[in-house]
Amino acid sequence: MAIVYLNGAFLPLEEARIPVLDRGFIFGDGVYEVIPVYDRRPFRLRHHLDRLQHSLDGIRLANPLGQSEWQTLIGRIVADAEWPDQGIYLQVTRGPAPRDHAFPKVVQPTVFIMATALTTPSAEIVDKGVAAITAADNRWLNCDLKTTSLLANVLLRQLAVDAGCAETILIRDGLLSEGSASNIFMVLDGVVLAPPKSNLILPGITYDVVLELAAAEGQPHAVRPITEAELRSADEVWLTSSTKEITAVVTLDGQAVGSGRPGPVFKRLYGAYQTFKQRVMRGRND
Repeated sequence: MAIVYLNGAFLPLEEARIPVLDRGFIFGDGVYEVIPVYDRRPFRLRHHLDRLQHSLDGIRLANPLGQSEWQTLIGRIVADAEWPDQGIYLQVTRGPAPRDHAFPKVVQPTVFIMATALTTPSAEIVDKGVAAITAADNRWLNCDLKTTSLLANVLLRQLAVDAGCAETILIRDGLLSEGSASNIFMVLDGVVLAPPKSNLILPGITYDVVLELAAAEGQPHAVRPITEAELRSADEVWLTSSTKEITAVVTLDGQAVGSGRPGPVFKRLYGAYQTFKQRVMRGRND
């Protein structure tokens, strides 16, 4: 039986309830995080909690808990879950209030935490890669905030599902932004490229790890704007996220990316990422 945390209580998921006037339900007025857990060790927990704070600041909602309180609660959920590898989902909304667009004068945030089994790319996906499509990035201008208002992302991701693909890669004003639920890297002439962080992309935790690993491996890399033309001529394209880790895109809009197979730079960085994970599981890295 899955045990979750909701507003001060640990209880079975089936018994968790929120008021229908919770602003997260009515307006999508809240933020969330997804934290991978390997062998019951949260991956870069401090970085995820820092990003949570950034999102809360962005929607002008005071953090209801301190970092140590978050760590304690997450630790309890991790310990009680049945799976050693987990995805921790946590959400904070502005809480219940009469329906009005303006902030309520008295705020009682809703805090929710749950664990699910962590699903990472299968051996087949790692070996063969995935297909992706492109679409215009028609989301709002605060994509750096990890908010629960995800309808635009949902619709864009569904485009990929409808096309039998794994992801929709987004283009805004002729430049690569990110995926509907991932960050995007590419390799061009042996150099790993990533779009710069801005209000138009989510500051991914895995995005940071990939850049750190590229530096540690002596892999040439750069963070700069990437044009749609460069994306379409890339030797390699990757998706990165907490659950996708690093996943190679081998076709884009039906056209082969590079050789049409996961490339050598992907294989090198994917291997480095798996080694990094093993260090996390041994408690040698946050």
